[in-house]
Amino acid sequence: MAKALDGIKVIDLTQFEAGTSCTEALAWLGADVIKVEEPKDGDPGRRSRTDIPGVDSFYFIVLNLNKRSVTLNLRSEEGKSMFLDMVRQGDIVAENMAPGAMERLGLGYDVLKEVNPRIIMARIKGFGTTGPYADYKAFDMIAQAMGGAMTMTGFPGSPPLKPGPTIGDTGTGLHAAIGILGALWQRQTTGQGQVVEVSMQDCIVNFCRPRLRSYYETGEPLDRPGNHVVGGGVPADIYKCMPGGPDDYCFIYAQPVRPRMWDALLEVIGRDDLVGDPNYSDPKWRSDHEQEVNEMIEAWTSQRTKFEVMNLMGAAGVPAGATMNAVDLHQDEHLRERGMITEVEHQKRGTLNLPGSPIKLSESPVEVTTSPLLGEHNAEVYRDFFGYGEEELARLKENEVI
Repeated sequence: MAKALDGIKVIDLTQFEAGTSCTEALAWLGADVIKVEEPKDGDPGRRSRTDIPGVDSFYFIVLNLNKRSVTLNLRSEEGKSMFLDMVRQGDIVAENMAPGAMERLGLGYDVLKEVNPRIIMARIKGFGTTGPYADYKAFDMIAQAMGGAMTMTGFPGSPPLKPGPTIGDTGTGLHAAIGILGALWQRQTTGQGQVVEVSMQDCIVNFCRPRLRSYYETGEPLDRPGNHVVGGGVPADIYKCMPGGPDDYCFIYAQPVRPRMWDALLEVIGRDDLVGDPNYSDPKWRSDHEQEVNEMIEAWTSQRTKFEVMNLMGAAGVPAGATMNAVDLHQDEHLRERGMITEVEHQKRGTLNLPGSPIKLSESPVEVTTSPLLGEHNAEVYRDFFGYGEEELARLKENEVI
């Protein structure tokens, strides 16, 4: 069955996470993503926190599924010439190098556009290519700090806290993928490529925008809400469950989204006697008596596992979710049935269970394949692009071009 992006060639110069998340999303959708790496060590992410020397790290593996890898020395004249020949036949060039790196290599957009006017260049930077911070380097946690996420995370009175998910990296990569898809669509009309630029700081601000409403109302910095839903009333918190470990909690949110949810919660926990009670039915009274309400709920949840609580609440129509750790996620039947946790065969690590594609298309199913070894596809890619045989490949390798 045809894939959504069949026929689209992505020349992938990304590394670490923000860029690789973007190109991985395109690969899931069926694009031919050719990861171009430095010949000796490749993407630094291959070595980042690896548990086995000389074997690609899990960090690299989960961010580079469905791709092909070639090696190419962009600092050599022949390597640069080969790269530009690939650009002539490509659709997208994606990069998240340090500010100015592509220009120093002589591979800025003006050069790529001269070679191929239809090329779309995706540029993923910490702070973009304009503005006072344009030359600053950034990683996920820097973007989360400067985009506002940290000051919104934590408990009242606590220092700002970095959210666990890498929204500064992967979140920015997915924003870039959206921009690329828009540019591809526009190219069908104009026949011209363009630059798609995303800034990690900009993307964090975008994620934070619903929380900014209290600033618009008061003009003051936002309070850190802990586990409360801002403006969400009571109950909206995590509650201890059995057997009492550090991850044995369930988040429950019942009011004021729907009054019926509160009544359903009372019925589930065996407090039918409070359904219709003028105090407990009043959101303001519950907010004023939050500790009392929470103690009543936790007296019930603490006698059950987090999954029992979630399933009983869910069946009754009360929004509730177990706080899942990494083991829970990989064992979860729901995620496995949906293919979000999927099995892949890695060349050196064997059978792995990894997160797959979160995007589901009815007419374009995603087949998740393992990440490539460094230079694994040199022969087939350079044969397809240039018609090179074994002798030519051997010469390029001897001359340290690939």
